[in-house]
Formats: sequence, C-alpha cells, structure tokens
Amino acid sequence: MSKDTQIETSVPKSPSYDDENHGEEYHDSVRGYTRADRADMLRMGKVQELRRNYRPLSALAFTVILQGTWEVLLTATSQGLIDGGPAGLIWSFVWTWFGFSTVMLSLAEMASMAPTAGGQYHWVSEFAPPTIQKPASYFIGWMSTLSWQAGTASGPFLVGTLIQSSAVVMYPDYSPTNWQGTLMVIAVTILVWVSNLWGARMMPMFQNIMLVVHVFGFLTIIIIFWVLSPRASAEVTFTQFTNSGGWSTTGLALMVGQLSAIYACICSDSAAHMAEEIKDAGKTVPRAMIGAYLMNGALGIIFLISYMFMITDVEAALDDATGYPHIWVFSQAVSAGGVVALNAIPTVLIFAGTLTFNLSTSRQTWAFARDRGLPFSNWIGHVDQKLQVPANAVTVTCLITIVLSFINIGSDVAFNAIISLNVVALMITYVVSIGAVLYRRVRHPELLPACRWSLGQWGVPINIGGVLYSFHAFFWCFWPEGTPVAVESFNWAVVMFVGVFVLSLVDYVIRGRKQYKGPVVLVEGFKGQ
Repeated sequence: MSKDTQIETSVPKSPSYDDENHGEEYHDSVRGYTRADRADMLRMGKVQELRRNYRPLSALAFTVILQGTWEVLLTATSQGLIDGGPAGLIWSFVWTWFGFSTVMLSLAEMASMAPTAGGQYHWVSEFAPPTIQKPASYFIGWMSTLSWQAGTASGPFLVGTLIQSSAVVMYPDYSPTNWQGTLMVIAVTILVWVSNLWGARMMPMFQNIMLVVHVFGFLTIIIIFWVLSPRASAEVTFTQFTNSGGWSTTGLALMVGQLSAIYACICSDSAAHMAEEIKDAGKTVPRAMIGAYLMNGALGIIFLISYMFMITDVEAALDDATGYPHIWVFSQAVSAGGVVALNAIPTVLIFAGTLTFNLSTSRQTWAFARDRGLPFSNWIGHVDQKLQVPANAVTVTCLITIVLSFINIGSDVAFNAIISLNVVALMITYVVSIGAVLYRRVRHPELLPACRWSLGQWGVPINIGGVLYSFHAFFWCFWPEGTPVAVESFNWAVVMFVGVFVLSLVDYVIRGRKQYKGPVVLVEGFKGQ
C-alpha cells in the first residue's frame, strides 16, 4: 500500500497524567494549561498557541449559549408546526433528545481522548482504518468547516429578522426587504468580528453572564405564558397531530417535522473546537458537553410544552405577518410594546450565540488550516501573537458570512439553501467520526488512547447508537417541509451537499493529496509504513 494510505498504530503511550498535580499550571508564554493539557498536546504533536481562558463554568456556559435549545425551539419551529403540529413537536423533541444523547456521549469521549480544536476530522484521522484515514479525514474536515461556516451565517440572519419582526409589530405598515436584512447581517457580523478579536479575553466572563440571562430569560417567558396567555387543552397539545405539509401519512409528516427538534439538539461538539483554549480540557470539555446537553434538554422540554400549550391556533401562528409563530403567541398575552420587550430576550441570546458560534467556527477552520486542509492554509492557520487568537480565521469566517448575506438580496431561497448545509453536513461528520472510533474500539481496543472521561464497557452500544441515530437524522434532513414541492419549498441541502462533496474531491485531487497528510502523522505512537 502507498505511504499516504498506510498509517497504522503502535500502542500509544498514555499521557502522563498526575492525579495529584494535573491541575498545576505552567507559566510559559501562554499561561493557564495543566500537566494533563501538556500531555495531550504532546501526544497529538500540537504546539500550544492559544491562551486557555476557559474554566469549567465558562466552558459550560459557552456550550449552553451556542446550543440555545429553548431559544431555537421558540424561534425556529415552523417546520415542526407544519409537519406534526404541537403534539408532533413535543414527541419528536423527546425521541430526538434521547437519540442524540448517544451522539453527544460518543463525541464527549473522543473529545477527552483527543482534545483538539480540529474535532471530527482529527478523530477520523486518528481512529479510522489505515487505508481511508487520509481521504476520509480530509472530506470530514471540509464538511465540518463548511457546516460550521453555514451555521455561523445563519446566526446574524436570525438576529436581523428578529429585529425586523419587532419593527413590524410596532409599525404594521413596515414591510421588511431582503436588502435591509442583508445590512443587518453585515452590521451584526462586524460587531462579532470586533468582539471576537479584541474582546477575546473577556469572552469567558461574557458567556457566564449570558448563562444567567439564558436562565432568567427562560423563566420570564415561561411565567408570562402561564399567567397571561390563553391555553389549549392538554388533550389537544399532547395528542393532536397535524399534517399541513400534504404528506401521505401523519407518521411521514412527523419524520419530516423532526428537523426542528434536531436543530435544537445539535452542536454539542462546539466545546471540542475550543479545547485548546479550555483549561484541563481532557476532563472539562466532556463535562461541559454533557452538562450543557442535560441543562438545555431539561429547559427545552419544559419550555416546548409550555409554548405548545399557548399555540391555540396553529394556522394563525404560522400566518403571522412577521413570519414568526412566537410573535403571534406573545401578542395573545401582552401589548405590542410587551411583544417587543419579550422578543428582545431571544434576540439578545441568539446574538450571544452568534458570537459563540463564530468562536467555535473560527477555531475549527483554523485547526483544519493548521493541518493544511484548506487553500491559503499558511495565512488562515496563523495565530496573532499579540492577541493570542487565530485572527485570520476569525476574519475569514466573518467575510464568508458577509459574502453569503449578499446572496440574500437576490434570493432568500438561495441563501436558505446555503445555510441548510449546516445540519446535513454536521450529521455526516458525526456518522463518520463515531464510526471511526467504533471501528477502533472493536478491532483494536488496545490502541485507543488513554482518556480521563471514558464510556467504558458501554462504549460499543453507545457508539452504535450514535452512528445509527446520526445517519437517521442525516437522511431526514434532505426532505422538504411539504409536497408538492416548488422552488421556494425545495430542500436544497442535497444540492449543497453534493456540491461541497465535488468541491472537496476536486481540491483533494489538485492540492490536498500532496499537501494534506492528516493530523495522525503527528500523533505520538503512530508510524507510517
């Protein structure tokens, strides 16, 4: 076999974790990392270039705010209301949360084995069968990069349209235009760029504050719902399913509508992409992922049930002039001024999530460039020594968001097609990375690196569950929200997915196969044959 594809492992040396001293800090040019962090970085062959500003609480806050489960369930549930209705949304969230927990646990363990900003593409490179390590990790690197970039572009767009919806409430004659939405995206993105470059050291404190706002914002809206809003009956809320998408069966409608629940549960791997800025990452990152998933899941199901009780007329909510069903629900409880005040809560929190999303995206992009997986890798993979952040990767991420926002001027359908890549591309990275560690666990368990958070004897069944559920979600992410399908309602994710696949293949043939070796070649205990 060729040298490029024949990369096998010897038994890796266990990182020199010292149970008594692993919390000891080193005071080099970059402060804040522990003995365990140093051991992990040495094993992976990486140089500590970023400042480890995040501690357990801020790492938890980071993941909670980026996922923003109850905020997503409030503002992005139109597809679930069309295909399934209130009862469908509630039950699809329940099975999605349990199904996705196997994905999250698998990712958390891999983040402990190899706590690197690269995330999925690194794990594929390290754990996949030797014959496919290089091309598979390259493909997953591209998918992960573009998935996070697409998700980052959706954040400013959502913030902008929420601001426009408040304007519609106060000024009913106002008619939002696409170019105004694009200007708001650009304004939000510039603010994100400035904050994430020159305010990077303050981000952990900002995340902690937003965690408090996340909880108290949840309580504020829940209390107003139950005190002031008219309510549907429990029978209607929990047992009455709808099929407004025109599907042949209600069951099929439920499968299509579950995308709203999936969208609310994804991105638990965000903390992994910040691993090189989190102190004691091998332990803190998986704990942050699990803690955030449990916290957001608990708040999410309480919030969703409360919210669905308040949707007494699904069609009226979907037909609201703002395009947001939650604005209709707010208007049933409070005055126009109150609606704007309540809408400010998710707007602020989604803006915070946009800041956080940009951080995770830029780190993943920077890591892939560091391993020479992207064009202009030397420039994108550069770390500003003064700011101690990957400034060029942050700038590239913001520029991509701005460029994509111009597409929205001509066609919001095309813009939504691009950002739809977020979910479907992320799912394939989950399938392949979890499948890779499952292969390693079954075929060569002795070669799995030592880690401080392990699934133990439950590893195989949880990994199998993670692969199956990720593929299940991947399949349903390609479906449109209704039938018959028109250009406006077509799910362009399939076109975008194939397009990215072809683009990555062309880049691999022309450039990648020569320049990209895969992070596995730097891992201690690995050898090329």
